[in-house]
Amino acid sequence: MTDAELSTILRAARVVAVVGCSPRPDRPSHGVARYLQSSGYQIVPVNPGVNEVLGERAYPTLTAAAADHVIHIVDVFRRSALAGAVVDEALPLQPRLIVLQLGVIDHEAAARADAAGVPMIMDRCLAIEHRRLGI
Repeated sequence: MTDAELSTILRAARVVAVVGCSPRPDRPSHGVARYLQSSGYQIVPVNPGVNEVLGERAYPTLTAAAADHVIHIVDVFRRSALAGAVVDEALPLQPRLIVLQLGVIDHEAAARADAAGVPMIMDRCLAIEHRRLGI
């Protein structure tokens, strides 16, 4: 994905589902969600272990979140071994972008996303990319 393509998606998107979003301020998922929220995005935390993160209702699954929200971006904070299942759950929702966070790589899931026509990036941080692109 080119910087121009990513920039276009990030400028048009408004709702980001953060899968694995932690209520703990010391966790990377919390910091990224907080940054995205402060940058004007609506965050939709997906974490079955909590009811709320950063003042937003948390959902147990991405599918449950999608029942209440149109999700533009799915930002995945799960280990590589678990990321493919999240990608598979996201594909029917047809998000504009799926992001596997730093250190998270699943080439097979990327191939499935590509086949479904859903852009996906891996081993990248949405907050870092947002800042880098000056959005």
